[in-house]
Amino acid sequence: MERSLNIIGPQVRALRETAGLTQDQLAARCQQVGLDITRGTLAKIEATVRSVNDYELPFIARALTKSLEDLFPLKPIILTRKLRNPNGTRRLSKRTLKARKK
Repeated sequence: MERSLNIIGPQVRALRETAGLTQDQLAARCQQVGLDITRGTLAKIEATVRSVNDYELPFIARALTKSLEDLFPLKPIILTRKLRNPNGTRRLSKRTLKARKK
């Protein structure tokens, strides 16, 4: 299963394409409004392989001349996280291991 790191990527891509902007142009607009972002980083956001920090959202919305709400999909998306330990066992600390040996 492919892991998605953000929920706004597809919406950003759709809004950018609707505005007739390239990724380079949107990255330049983001830089004009104060967000230092490259075309490559924007591509990763759109592909949902990079997470988006909360402070970046207003800059992206402003660069697209949209509201924050416009960045989010209308239908809720549930992101799944990979479990740290799928077997359900926990790691034991060195102190616990020593206590068990006694």
